Amino acid sequence: MLTNKPVPGKNGNHYLPYEERTGNSSVVFFTRDLSEDGLKKIYDRVSSVLTGKVAVKLHTGEAEGPNILPRPWVKELIKSRLPEATIIETNTYYKGSRYTTEDHLKTLEINGWTFCPVDITDADGVATLPVADGKWFQEMHVGKNMLNYDSLLVLTHFKGHTQGGFGGSNKNIGIGCADGRIGKKEIHSHITMWDINKEELMERITESTKATMDHFAPHVCFINTMRNMSEDCDCMGPGAAPVVTPDIGILASLDILAVDNACVDLLYNLPDGGGKELIKRIESRHGLRQLSYMKELGMGNDRYTLIDIDHDDTEISAMEVVKDIRPGWKPDRYNTFWGRNKH
Repeated sequence: MLTNKPVPGKNGNHYLPYEERTGNSSVVFFTRDLSEDGLKKIYDRVSSVLTGKVAVKLHTGEAEGPNILPRPWVKELIKSRLPEATIIETNTYYKGSRYTTEDHLKTLEINGWTFCPVDITDADGVATLPVADGKWFQEMHVGKNMLNYDSLLVLTHFKGHTQGGFGGSNKNIGIGCADGRIGKKEIHSHITMWDINKEELMERITESTKATMDHFAPHVCFINTMRNMSEDCDCMGPGAAPVVTPDIGILASLDILAVDNACVDLLYNLPDGGGKELIKRIESRHGLRQLSYMKELGMGNDRYTLIDIDHDDTEISAMEVVKDIRPGWKPDRYNTFWGRNKH
């Protein structure tokens, strides 16, 4: 931890339109195909960087959470593309169904994560990774076993978040790879359990992400799935707020900032106020500071070329992607916990 008191940035509640951004751009792939096939298709566009022993970081969710990534999709991806891969997780900072390793293992079984190895990386202790150019941290504590892997696939259910505003790839790594007792406490707490918030919290999450990204670079890629997007995180389990935001599709990139920013842009471009509930959550928590701080730390570009892989790799704008999506859509068959094929 740094000894001098840093000052958080500002404007985490202010959305920066695409046309006001400057700098280089990255490639983000997009498909509307929310299915096992769609996930495999878009994975193939970014997977060339994965080598050696591959870890898949995803949010396995609290017990019986209704909105987590469909296990059949992930099972098929791993079976067909990554048969030797391991899902990685860490225990939680709060006392829920994943607080201890013993309870976490039970929850993994309840939620159907039984088709491949799952490594709770802080079960055997913690390791430290340096945070280059951090203002809050010089190092971050992560699950010790994470260092056993050569590559990282960040497979994210994009949704809202109680404190972070939104949970994209940045949150998935920044909180999800920090160990449950030290790293997550460093991110969330000065004195009381959740007393760090708004811009400072977004910057701490992002510095934690940078430590893990720098460790794996260049063997790391990002997939964000925009479906069943409650304003709450999958940490909330069955208590998550109802899903009212339309499903959109799946995005992937080698640039974490570009893929998270593209998802946020899609929300802001949804017609008829389709993204208003998530936008309200993001802005009220000053969650947009995740994006601007990633750019300040040189973690990626907030400008991008969006490639529609469903239509011959045509370049497409965020507005064009969502122009026909309207509120009142019907959730897919995976939307209720007991209606899903858990295995």
